[in-house]
Amino acid sequence: MQPHPLRTTVIGSYPMPGWLEFASRHLDQFGDADIAELQEDAVIAAVHDQRAAGLDVMTDGEQTRLDFNLSFYGFLEGLSLEGSPPRRFGPPAHDQRGRHRVVAELLAPRGLGAVAEFQRLSRLAPPGTALKASVPGPFTLSGRLIPSEQYPDRYALTEALLPIVRRELELLVAAGCPEIAVDEPSMSCYGANEDVSRLVDIFNRTVESVNGRCRVTTHLCFGNYKGHAVGRRSYAALFPAFTQLDVDEIHVEMANREFAELEIIETIAHHKDVAVGIVDVKSYYIETVGDIVERTQRCLEYVPAEKLALAPDCGLGQTARWAAREKLANLVQGVQQVRRR
Repeated sequence: MQPHPLRTTVIGSYPMPGWLEFASRHLDQFGDADIAELQEDAVIAAVHDQRAAGLDVMTDGEQTRLDFNLSFYGFLEGLSLEGSPPRRFGPPAHDQRGRHRVVAELLAPRGLGAVAEFQRLSRLAPPGTALKASVPGPFTLSGRLIPSEQYPDRYALTEALLPIVRRELELLVAAGCPEIAVDEPSMSCYGANEDVSRLVDIFNRTVESVNGRCRVTTHLCFGNYKGHAVGRRSYAALFPAFTQLDVDEIHVEMANREFAELEIIETIAHHKDVAVGIVDVKSYYIETVGDIVERTQRCLEYVPAEKLALAPDCGLGQTARWAAREKLANLVQGVQQVRRR
């Protein structure tokens, strides 16, 4: 059961300040101490915005990552990192995100960097703030790797990455992280064409050593690159099988899908807590406080308040910062209104 009814939270990523985007393209002009200061200042900015909105649970905004998962490949040995994607011009699409060639055994002797991120967040966040860290699961991480003779398909790559991700989760728990989101959007994007029981098994083996030692959640969406989904936007093929995921909470995106399949959150709530995306990160329509009240009440028709959390559909990292601020502020105000009723 979640810590208190109608929690408000975010998925993980938050918009980078413009100056950080600029600096990231000119890192050769900065020293190591300069870069560390840039990273710290960016996290301070993300924490400030989340705190100002009044969120119950916050993250570091993934400010030190290139993307919610792309930066993790820099920690992996056994890869030949692609310098540029195969398509660089024209309308943005997921084929503009590069893939990396596997040339040796996949290893991560330095970990994946999530522990340092959490430690930085713990140091910078106001005392008493509820915090969470997010780590992409092995099936999602495998999606940007090109199979090799040693790892001939996506499942072989996933199995190689699974112990690496599991070790990162164990290190996060050892560092005192109270809540970890193991995000597997590739499972929801492509699960309709896969053996869902196999996906459940992969996920459960990933988190088995940290279950009961922290709050474990997962985020299932349909992709968000430059505001575009990549998968068929339906959860029907995943449930009820995904109710067997060994997590405390499952997050599903609903706002961008005009609340299609909202009834599925009742199925989830029989087994888990539910976090519902009621703010559309792919639209620059700013949900009003009234919108949030109405959407929260719709969710409460299916899930009791003590099992319900409210959030944006996905990470806010690809949404302009001014819009993210307004969306989060209205999210919190609307949910607070419902709490008082």
